[in-house]
Amino acid sequence: MAANSSNTGSKSSSSTGGKQSGPSAEQVVATFQKMRQEQRNLASKAAEMEMEMNEHSLVIETLKDVDASRKCFRLVGGVLVERTVKEVLPALENHKEQISKIIESLNTKMQSKGRELTEYRERYNIRLVGEGEGEAQNQSAAPSGDSEGGGSKSAAGVLVS
Repeated sequence: MAANSSNTGSKSSSSTGGKQSGPSAEQVVATFQKMRQEQRNLASKAAEMEMEMNEHSLVIETLKDVDASRKCFRLVGGVLVERTVKEVLPALENHKEQISKIIESLNTKMQSKGRELTEYRERYNIRLVGEGEGEAQNQSAAPSGDSEGGGSKSAAGVLVS
């Protein structure tokens, strides 16, 4: 593994390893799991914001058919505020636009994180458990790279559940 570590940079730039220049199989798996969790969090937040935008759309469509002088209530920072429809409608439309920009930003970050994950998987030859025949992939990956411990979680072919 020391022969392959020349392309990863100097020892001071390695993330957590101090005794070897490249990350161990456990560090690779931990980093991969952390990156997957970050992507899941982004997806969850994007879905939450999509639901909020749909709620705003429903309210906006409902208020468009209502008299502009009619009073309505809006929850602002946990406080229920009485306003008229003509005051609330523009604020809701503005908020909906802001939510849509946030969703675009989250989707961009999610795509970027997906590319980063793919590059990381390719760099460390990470295979997911459901990606095919687990044993066949381990057997074909073991001869192709360096084996540190002789187990199925070598740096050449890391198996992640």
